[in-house]
Amino acid sequence: MSPKNLNASNKTHKFLLNQLKDKQTSKIYKKFEKNLKLNEDFIVAVSGGPDSLALCFLSKIYSIKKHLKVKYFHVDHKLRNNSTKEAKFVKLLLKKLSTNLEILTWVGKKPKSNIQSIARDKRYELLLNKAKKLKINNILLGHHKDDLIENFFIRILRGSGLNGMVSFDQRTKLQNINLIRPLLKFSKKNLEHITKKVFKNYVEDPSNKNDEFKRVKIRNFIKNLELEGLDNDKFNLTIKNLKFANESIKYFVEKNLKDNSTISNINKFVILNKNFFLQPEEVVFRSLTEVLKGVGKKYYPVRGKKIDNLIYQIKNDNSFMTTLGNCVIKKVNNSVIVSKER
Repeated sequence: MSPKNLNASNKTHKFLLNQLKDKQTSKIYKKFEKNLKLNEDFIVAVSGGPDSLALCFLSKIYSIKKHLKVKYFHVDHKLRNNSTKEAKFVKLLLKKLSTNLEILTWVGKKPKSNIQSIARDKRYELLLNKAKKLKINNILLGHHKDDLIENFFIRILRGSGLNGMVSFDQRTKLQNINLIRPLLKFSKKNLEHITKKVFKNYVEDPSNKNDEFKRVKIRNFIKNLELEGLDNDKFNLTIKNLKFANESIKYFVEKNLKDNSTISNINKFVILNKNFFLQPEEVVFRSLTEVLKGVGKKYYPVRGKKIDNLIYQIKNDNSFMTTLGNCVIKKVNNSVIVSKER
């Protein structure tokens, strides 16, 4: 197959065309192009693992075909002694695609607990800042089908509701930047096939084998379920059905926000009226979560238990003032005022 706009006389294009002669690689690319449907410039987040390197290869071809500008970034978290060496190795790997990789560094004191979660937040912060600086509205992430299943079980352990369990969407928005996951329909085996064929090598994160981390424990748990007959297709059908139910709830959340909240652009606060809290519990919970996330401008919403406690306080106290999620929440008579914490 010779994809349109790939010129065989160009050294890089010739390399890409040769890789696409492999039937499995060609099939994966066709599916990737169909899934992505993007006509704007984008950034690719590159960890150096097989998933993100496969994304680099697929996105490189896509950008050439669509005449789009693409930037590749790797975040060096400085959490391991050899992280800088790994970053340079990933930069070298991408030279196979005649692609420059820019390394972003997490500077500052590192946490002693909840490391993976805090590192993820910092990674997004660095990538979002770059996207805004470059005026690029799209960031491609390397999450795949196996990650979708892992995320489902992690959310169950956290006590997440329906929205949390199915929130790993192909497209989400964070600070007005599109986070796009074009690999969610591909298994890790698909992506490893491409990476081994194209790059011959990749970075192995030792934390992926450290069962002190919750995600690793979940991964091992899923492997045991597969031995007992866990069927990925049936699992994905379950996720799909849950998403349909979730969309119905979203409709009523949006209606509640529209009908029972007032946004003051001048003073930058939101007023929630009495009816806001008279809706079904799940609608109230999600509506308030959205308000706090929007006003506080947090990367991720406040955890559920804290929201539950706040709703209880709102419904049972006549007046109070508290802070949560980078917001100040004040109840006056039957109204609740939410403003950004200074």
